[in-house]
Amino acid sequence: MKRTVHFRLAMLLAFLGGGILMTGLRATESPDEAAKNDAAKVASPMPTWATTAVKPKPLSEVANKGLAYLISQQHENGGWGQGGGWRSSKNGGRTAESANVEDPPDVASTCMAALALLRAGHTPKDGKYAQNVAKAVEFICSHIEKSDLKSLYVTDIRDTQVQTKIGPYVDTFLASLVLAEMKGRMPDEKSEKRMIVALNKTIGKIEDNLKADGTFEGNNGWASVLSQGLCSKGLNRARQAGLPVKDETLARVDKQAALGLNLKTGEFAAAGGMSAMMGSLGGAAPSDAGVGIYNGAAKGGALQDAVNTNRLREKEARRILADAKAAKEDKAKAQKDLEHFAEVESANQAAVGGLVKRLDDKQFIAGFGSNGGEEFLSYMNISETLLVKGGDEWQKWDKQVTENLDRIQNKDGSWAGQHCITGRTFCTASALLVLMADRAPVPLAAKIKK
Repeated sequence: MKRTVHFRLAMLLAFLGGGILMTGLRATESPDEAAKNDAAKVASPMPTWATTAVKPKPLSEVANKGLAYLISQQHENGGWGQGGGWRSSKNGGRTAESANVEDPPDVASTCMAALALLRAGHTPKDGKYAQNVAKAVEFICSHIEKSDLKSLYVTDIRDTQVQTKIGPYVDTFLASLVLAEMKGRMPDEKSEKRMIVALNKTIGKIEDNLKADGTFEGNNGWASVLSQGLCSKGLNRARQAGLPVKDETLARVDKQAALGLNLKTGEFAAAGGMSAMMGSLGGAAPSDAGVGIYNGAAKGGALQDAVNTNRLREKEARRILADAKAAKEDKAKAQKDLEHFAEVESANQAAVGGLVKRLDDKQFIAGFGSNGGEEFLSYMNISETLLVKGGDEWQKWDKQVTENLDRIQNKDGSWAGQHCITGRTFCTASALLVLMADRAPVPLAAKIKK
């Protein structure tokens, strides 16, 4: 029954023109600059519900080189593989990197590459790499369509680096994120309808498997807190884009994101720690592998996206409270929602403050001690959190992380991890998402309210 409702909502949204219309490109570059760099638009096309939190920078030569590398690695079927590195074998062992190791395209890698291209201004119908993005969406949707209705999986591909390291359902969470940002950007009505149905199926899988504490059974991994954070981002971006994500679902992932946060210091308890600190929201969390930046960045990023969504919802809640004709139960729910929004806002402010205090802590920023896909993903989460706040902290962090990524880029335009997630697709895409964090969509309400 749940699935039928999701599908009907999907088709209704599509037929009613539910695809969000795009605004034009922000022409803040001169004609000469545009001619020199047709792939480096100042901002990717924004859907009507969103803007950018800060003025985006033109794409750098480093970023364009990374995007070109991704394009060179796309398979004919539209997907991307890991791009090298070890791969788990069926017997639970590890297969070393070599020319003979199979590297089939997988959903998570494809989602990351597609998201990087989208942020650079290439949608399935606009931009130099429009056909590449359209083929990527086709690959993602085909896997979702073939997946069963009950489990949390959207693919039958198993034992990838990303699944092993940050959770077996990361493909599902990333699919919800990238498809949410694709809404309204497909080249025609048919492909838009197909994408919306696939996205709603993915959201339905997440909601049906979400536990009361906001986690998922079997979401094991070396640093599963990172995929938990991606889940929160995906659900919130979907709601921001107008998809039917339940209020209860968002409340559950909000609660999980805030667990372990000390409201006085802005620091999170180590994942798995059972004792709550005084003044904290308490509790344990999915694994962070003992690496503080994974936990702080993933949860901080999740809270920021929750705040972005809640600021959209706040207007409606206040309207209901002010409506003399509104039903008593509706007013009670609106009041409860506003109280929840205030709690999440306070948690977010504390988490942002905690992150800012640790930006000069070299050990914290180094993560596991060397660059891996987990570090790049954590940097993306930090960037997408700080850019909403803006100001000196954002500018300092952006300069710091950009200089580091510029320095460690490989000659072929890729980035590779030195531990854990070493595959070049995930590492390159996540590094690019850090460099292009100022292009991430932020709801208008999130930017207006300070």
